[in-house]
Amino acid sequence: MKALIIEDELIAGQNLQRLISQLADDIQVIAILQSVEESIEWFSINPNPDVVFMDIHLADGSAFSIFEKATISCPVIFTTAYDEYALKAFEVNSIDYLLKPINHKNLERSILKLRNLLTLKNDNTDMISNVLAAFKQSKIVYKSNFLIPYKDKFIPLAIQKVACFYSENKMAKIITEDNQTYNIDSSLEDLYTQLDPALFFRANRQYIVSHKAIKDISIWFGSKVSINLLINVPEKIIVSKARVTEFKTWYTT
Repeated sequence: MKALIIEDELIAGQNLQRLISQLADDIQVIAILQSVEESIEWFSINPNPDVVFMDIHLADGSAFSIFEKATISCPVIFTTAYDEYALKAFEVNSIDYLLKPINHKNLERSILKLRNLLTLKNDNTDMISNVLAAFKQSKIVYKSNFLIPYKDKFIPLAIQKVACFYSENKMAKIITEDNQTYNIDSSLEDLYTQLDPALFFRANRQYIVSHKAIKDISIWFGSKVSINLLINVPEKIIVSKARVTEFKTWYTT
Protein backbone atom coordinates (compact mmCIF):
# COMPACT_ATOMS: atom_id res chain seq x y z
CA MET A 1 0.00 0.00 0.00
CA LYS A 2 1.39 3.40 -0.98
CA ALA A 3 0.92 6.50 1.17
CA LEU A 4 1.63 10.18 0.59
CA ILE A 5 2.25 12.65 3.41
CA ILE A 6 1.51 16.35 2.94
CA GLU A 7 3.00 18.24 5.89
CA ASP A 8 4.85 21.57 5.83
CA GLU A 9 6.97 20.74 8.87
CA LEU A 10 9.48 18.18 7.62
CA ILE A 11 10.28 16.80 11.08
CA ALA A 12 6.56 16.26 11.76
CA GLY A 13 6.23 14.51 8.40
CA GLN A 14 9.19 12.25 9.15
CA ASN A 15 7.81 11.43 12.60
CA LEU A 16 4.49 10.45 11.03
CA GLN A 17 6.33 8.28 8.51
CA ARG A 18 8.16 6.56 11.37
CA LEU A 19 4.89 5.89 13.24
CA ILE A 20 3.27 4.47 10.11
CA SER A 21 6.20 2.09 9.54
CA GLN A 22 5.95 0.89 13.15
CA LEU A 23 2.23 0.14 12.91
CA ALA A 24 1.90 -1.03 9.31
CA ASP A 25 4.95 -2.45 7.55
CA ASP A 26 2.88 -2.93 4.38
CA ILE A 27 2.36 0.84 4.00
CA GLN A 28 5.13 2.56 2.05
CA VAL A 29 5.42 6.34 2.29
CA ILE A 30 6.43 7.33 -1.24
CA ALA A 31 6.85 11.08 -0.64
CA ILE A 32 6.55 13.88 1.91
CA LEU A 33 5.30 17.10 0.31
CA GLN A 34 5.49 20.42 2.12
CA SER A 35 3.27 22.89 0.26
CA VAL A 36 0.05 23.38 -1.70
CA GLU A 37 2.02 24.22 -4.84
CA GLU A 38 4.25 21.15 -4.58
CA SER A 39 1.23 18.90 -3.93
CA ILE A 40 -0.72 20.17 -6.95
CA GLU A 41 2.32 19.57 -9.16
CA TRP A 42 2.84 16.08 -7.70
CA PHE A 43 -0.74 14.98 -8.40
CA SER A 44 -0.52 16.35 -11.95
CA ILE A 45 2.25 13.90 -12.88
CA ASN A 46 1.70 10.94 -10.51
CA PRO A 47 -1.10 8.43 -10.04
CA ASN A 48 -3.08 8.61 -6.81
CA PRO A 49 -1.56 6.67 -3.92
CA ASP A 50 -3.70 4.39 -1.75
CA VAL A 51 -4.00 7.03 0.97
CA VAL A 52 -2.97 10.62 1.70
CA PHE A 53 -2.12 11.90 5.17
CA MET A 54 -2.78 15.63 4.78
CA ASP A 55 -2.08 18.51 7.16
CA ILE A 56 -4.79 21.19 6.88
CA HIS A 57 -2.66 24.31 7.33
CA LEU A 58 0.36 24.50 5.03
CA ALA A 59 2.91 27.29 4.77
CA ASP A 60 1.49 28.53 1.45
CA GLY A 61 -2.20 28.13 2.20
CA SER A 62 -5.03 25.77 3.12
CA ALA A 63 -4.71 22.16 2.01
CA PHE A 64 -8.33 22.33 0.84
CA SER A 65 -7.16 24.43 -2.12
CA ILE A 66 -5.29 21.36 -3.41
CA PHE A 67 -8.63 19.73 -4.20
CA GLU A 68 -9.56 22.67 -6.42
CA LYS A 69 -6.65 22.05 -8.81
CA ALA A 70 -5.87 18.35 -8.39
CA THR A 71 -7.92 15.18 -8.71
CA ILE A 72 -7.71 13.21 -5.48
CA SER A 73 -9.80 10.06 -5.60
CA CYS A 74 -8.09 8.09 -2.82
CA PRO A 75 -8.96 8.14 0.91
CA VAL A 76 -7.59 11.13 2.82
CA ILE A 77 -6.74 11.19 6.51
CA PHE A 78 -6.49 14.80 7.61
CA THR A 79 -4.16 15.96 10.37
CA THR A 80 -4.73 19.15 12.33
CA ALA A 81 -3.70 20.92 15.51
CA TYR A 82 -6.45 23.49 15.97
CA ASP A 83 -9.24 23.62 13.41
CA GLU A 84 -12.44 22.81 15.30
CA TYR A 85 -14.57 23.72 12.27
CA ALA A 86 -12.86 21.11 10.14
CA LEU A 87 -13.11 18.54 12.91
CA LYS A 88 -16.87 19.03 13.13
CA ALA A 89 -17.12 18.51 9.38
CA PHE A 90 -15.03 15.34 9.47
CA GLU A 91 -17.10 13.83 12.27
CA VAL A 92 -20.09 13.45 9.95
CA ASN A 93 -18.02 11.86 7.17
CA SER A 94 -16.23 8.56 6.77
CA ILE A 95 -12.83 10.18 6.10
CA ASP A 96 -10.81 10.18 9.31
CA TYR A 97 -8.61 12.81 10.94
CA LEU A 98 -5.69 12.78 13.33
CA LEU A 99 -5.43 15.46 15.99
CA LYS A 100 -1.87 16.61 16.62
CA PRO A 101 0.25 15.54 18.38
CA ILE A 102 -0.35 12.22 16.67
CA ASN A 103 -0.08 9.12 18.86
CA HIS A 104 0.05 5.38 18.14
CA LYS A 105 -3.51 4.69 19.29
CA ASN A 106 -5.18 7.27 17.04
CA LEU A 107 -2.99 6.43 14.07
CA GLU A 108 -3.78 2.74 14.50
CA ARG A 109 -7.50 3.60 14.51
CA SER A 110 -7.12 5.57 11.28
CA ILE A 111 -5.18 2.79 9.57
CA LEU A 112 -7.84 0.24 10.57
CA LYS A 113 -10.52 2.51 9.16
CA LEU A 114 -8.49 2.87 5.97
CA ARG A 115 -8.20 -0.90 5.58
CA ASN A 116 -11.95 -1.28 5.99
CA LEU A 117 -12.58 1.38 3.37
CA LEU A 118 -10.22 -0.23 0.88
CA THR A 119 -11.70 -3.65 1.53
CA LEU A 120 -15.16 -2.35 0.76
CA LYS A 121 -13.76 -0.55 -2.30
CA ASN A 122 -15.74 2.58 -1.51
CA ASP A 123 -15.62 5.51 -3.84
CA ASN A 124 -14.44 8.36 -1.60
CA THR A 125 -14.94 11.19 -4.10
CA ASP A 126 -18.39 12.09 -2.76
CA MET A 127 -17.16 11.93 0.82
CA ILE A 128 -14.35 14.37 0.08
CA SER A 129 -16.82 16.74 -1.58
CA ASN A 130 -19.06 16.57 1.49
CA VAL A 131 -16.13 17.39 3.77
CA LEU A 132 -15.19 20.40 1.66
CA ALA A 133 -18.78 21.63 1.52
CA ALA A 134 -19.22 21.27 5.29
CA PHE A 135 -15.92 23.02 5.92
CA LYS A 136 -16.84 25.97 3.70
CA GLN A 137 -20.29 26.32 5.26
CA SER A 138 -18.81 26.40 8.75
CA LYS A 139 -16.59 29.34 7.81
CA ILE A 140 -19.27 31.74 6.58
CA VAL A 141 -19.06 33.90 9.73
CA TYR A 142 -15.63 35.48 10.21
CA LYS A 143 -14.10 37.15 13.24
CA SER A 144 -15.32 40.75 13.58
CA ASN A 145 -14.23 41.83 17.07
CA PHE A 146 -11.80 41.03 19.85
CA LEU A 147 -11.97 41.62 23.59
CA ILE A 148 -8.40 42.24 24.73
CA PRO A 149 -7.71 41.59 28.45
CA TYR A 150 -5.92 44.56 29.98
CA LYS A 151 -5.41 44.83 33.78
CA ASP A 152 -8.91 44.73 35.31
CA LYS A 153 -10.90 45.29 32.11
CA PHE A 154 -11.36 44.27 28.46
CA ILE A 155 -10.50 46.53 25.54
CA PRO A 156 -12.86 46.12 22.53
CA LEU A 157 -11.05 45.97 19.20
CA ALA A 158 -12.75 45.81 15.80
CA ILE A 159 -11.13 43.64 13.14
CA GLN A 160 -11.03 46.67 10.81
CA LYS A 161 -8.46 48.29 13.11
CA VAL A 162 -6.03 45.35 12.95
CA ALA A 163 -2.97 45.92 10.77
CA CYS A 164 -1.39 42.54 11.35
CA PHE A 165 -1.05 39.53 13.62
CA TYR A 166 2.34 38.10 14.43
CA SER A 167 3.89 35.38 16.54
CA GLU A 168 6.65 35.99 19.06
CA ASN A 169 7.95 33.29 21.42
CA LYS A 170 4.93 31.15 20.50
CA MET A 171 2.57 33.94 21.61
CA ALA A 172 0.23 35.66 19.15
CA LYS A 173 0.07 39.44 19.12
CA ILE A 174 -2.00 42.09 17.37
CA ILE A 175 -0.63 45.36 16.01
CA THR A 176 -3.33 47.91 15.31
CA GLU A 177 -3.41 50.62 12.64
CA ASP A 178 -2.34 53.17 15.29
CA ASN A 179 0.69 51.06 16.30
CA GLN A 180 -0.72 49.60 19.51
CA THR A 181 0.38 46.04 20.34
CA TYR A 182 -1.75 43.55 22.28
CA ASN A 183 -1.27 39.93 23.33
CA ILE A 184 -4.03 37.48 22.50
CA ASP A 185 -4.65 33.99 23.81
CA SER A 186 -4.63 32.17 20.49
CA SER A 187 -2.30 30.76 17.87
CA LEU A 188 -1.81 32.14 14.37
CA GLU A 189 -3.10 28.84 12.99
CA ASP A 190 -6.34 29.12 14.92
CA LEU A 191 -6.70 32.83 14.14
CA TYR A 192 -6.28 32.33 10.42
CA THR A 193 -9.27 29.97 10.25
CA GLN A 194 -11.43 32.75 11.75
CA LEU A 195 -10.35 35.59 9.45
CA ASP A 196 -11.89 36.67 6.17
CA PRO A 197 -9.38 35.50 3.51
CA ALA A 198 -10.28 38.51 1.36
CA LEU A 199 -9.01 40.84 4.08
CA PHE A 200 -6.06 38.94 5.58
CA PHE A 201 -3.14 36.99 4.10
CA ARG A 202 -0.83 34.52 5.88
CA ALA A 203 2.50 35.90 4.66
CA ASN A 204 4.62 33.35 6.51
CA ARG A 205 4.77 31.44 9.78
CA GLN A 206 5.17 34.63 11.80
CA TYR A 207 2.78 37.09 10.12
CA ILE A 208 -0.81 37.51 8.98
CA VAL A 209 -1.25 40.89 7.29
CA SER A 210 -4.27 43.08 6.59
CA HIS A 211 -4.89 44.10 2.99
CA LYS A 212 -5.48 47.76 3.84
CA ALA A 213 -2.35 47.97 6.03
CA ILE A 214 0.06 47.28 3.14
CA LYS A 215 2.09 50.34 2.18
CA ASP A 216 4.18 48.85 -0.61
CA ILE A 217 6.04 45.69 -1.62
CA SER A 218 9.78 45.37 -2.11
CA ILE A 219 11.51 42.92 -4.43
CA TRP A 220 13.67 40.64 -2.31
CA PHE A 221 16.53 38.34 -3.24
CA GLY A 222 15.76 34.81 -4.37
CA SER A 223 12.55 35.93 -6.12
CA LYS A 224 10.91 36.65 -2.76
CA VAL A 225 9.07 39.84 -1.80
CA SER A 226 9.01 41.92 1.37
CA ILE A 227 5.66 43.34 2.51
CA ASN A 228 5.98 46.83 3.98
CA LEU A 229 3.13 47.95 6.22
CA LEU A 230 1.90 51.38 7.22
CA ILE A 231 2.83 50.56 10.82
CA ASN A 232 6.05 49.41 12.47
CA VAL A 233 6.71 45.68 12.83
CA PRO A 234 9.47 43.82 14.72
CA GLU A 235 11.00 42.26 11.60
CA LYS A 236 10.70 42.15 7.82
CA ILE A 237 7.68 40.33 6.46
CA ILE A 238 9.05 38.05 3.74
CA VAL A 239 6.89 36.07 1.33
CA SER A 240 8.64 33.03 -0.12
CA LYS A 241 9.18 32.53 -3.84
CA ALA A 242 6.63 29.69 -3.85
CA ARG A 243 3.91 32.03 -2.54
CA VAL A 244 4.59 35.25 -4.42
CA THR A 245 2.07 34.48 -7.16
CA GLU A 246 -0.59 33.58 -4.59
CA PHE A 247 0.10 36.81 -2.71
CA LYS A 248 -0.15 38.95 -5.85
CA THR A 249 -3.41 37.27 -6.80
CA TRP A 250 -4.82 37.84 -3.31
CA TYR A 251 -3.81 41.49 -3.26
CA THR A 252 -5.20 42.33 -6.69
CA THR A 253 -8.48 40.41 -6.33
